[in-house]
Amino acid sequence: MPNSRIVDILKSESEPGDVTVNGWVRTKRDSKAFSFIEVNDGSCLANIQVIADATLAGYEENVVSLKTGASLTLTGKVVRSQGKGQLWEIQATSVEMLGAAEEDYPLQKKGHSMEFMRSIAHLRPRSNLFGAVFRVRSRMAYAIHQFFQERGFYYVHTPVITSSDCEGAGEMFRVVTMDGEEIKTGEEEFFHKPAYLTVSGQLEGETFACALSNIYTFGPTFRAENSHTSRHASEFWMVEPEIAFCDLEGDMNLAEEMIKYLVSDALETCADDLAFFNQFVDKGLLERLQSVRDRSFERITYTEAVELLQGSGKKFEYPVEYGHNLQSEHERYLTEEHFKCPTTVYNYPKAIKPFYMRKNDDGKTVAAMDLLVPGIGEIVGGSQREERLDILEANFKEHDLDEETYSWYVDLRRYGTVPHAGFGLGFERLLMFVTGVANIRDVIPFPRTPGSAEF
Repeated sequence: MPNSRIVDILKSESEPGDVTVNGWVRTKRDSKAFSFIEVNDGSCLANIQVIADATLAGYEENVVSLKTGASLTLTGKVVRSQGKGQLWEIQATSVEMLGAAEEDYPLQKKGHSMEFMRSIAHLRPRSNLFGAVFRVRSRMAYAIHQFFQERGFYYVHTPVITSSDCEGAGEMFRVVTMDGEEIKTGEEEFFHKPAYLTVSGQLEGETFACALSNIYTFGPTFRAENSHTSRHASEFWMVEPEIAFCDLEGDMNLAEEMIKYLVSDALETCADDLAFFNQFVDKGLLERLQSVRDRSFERITYTEAVELLQGSGKKFEYPVEYGHNLQSEHERYLTEEHFKCPTTVYNYPKAIKPFYMRKNDDGKTVAAMDLLVPGIGEIVGGSQREERLDILEANFKEHDLDEETYSWYVDLRRYGTVPHAGFGLGFERLLMFVTGVANIRDVIPFPRTPGSAEF
């Protein structure tokens, strides 16, 4: 008899009959004649109630001795529940304790702070909140692949170790080998030159876009930025499509379509978990997600956005100035107070953007865009890439970059260059948006932030 998932039992419209279930004890209550056990297997928020009669073989050692957190296998018959809140319960015919839990099991039935839960990241997926977060994370990863595969994109694995800095900011982790306490440098380095953990798979992705037309990458990226904000982590995941024969307009269209698709998928497939977030994390979550799914997005140039913000009459912590990046408070004003919907800002000053972005005809701006969403701010950043060889070479000089390091990238402009564009979606930013969870550390299984690399 195959083992059953609790989610399938609870959602069954007809009586499932005999089942075998594996899971963990959430609570247990004993009486003289039987015990009530609440069991969860991680497949959904809800527990299933199990009634274990005192006449069961091994009742004392396998049922009475069960404590919160213990694991078990049980077999029984699914019957209609006599209690409120669920349709089915299990009348156990056998219960076997697989792993006992000691008295100091941290996840007792009480409230815990997010800081405490981060300190037990190896156990927090068993809680209601984090079980829901990581089920949604799994589904959103699947939906991302589904979105691109349905549109003919090819999935490309780009390197985690690289010798180039895509963003040009220098906030990278150096990869070295060691002989005892001595770090190998220069010609003794493993790769015979400096190597780093990647900040982006974009540049390598472009090589495949210039061969396969439409590709996407989805993998871990790293930033050695000493930031302690709720939106930044040292290790995070990025989704980065690259589209050949595409301009900025097509890039913005794809990004907006993707966000709508992912939000719609979450509302459809993660309804119970989103309802939980809406009740306990962010009471406006469902309304906000439904609005994103149903409404058109706004678009505005960077110059127009600066003028709008300066004329808003609102006092910001960071003054709004042309030629400076928009801060999170500026982005959220646009999406939450002014437009009240996701907003794409495009055509940024070239001085604040990386070397690879296509220069506009005005000579002052580049064909860059950021997609902003309520509650988060920037969730997608992208651009049309500079496909013209002479302008790309001039950009290297302007940004004081060694062209020889990027010789392979230059070759894409020498041999059959094409207009192309792409963007990066911060996967954890997406999860914060979809779940309403306010800190990036709480949507990553094992967060890496300055001063913290536990587990």
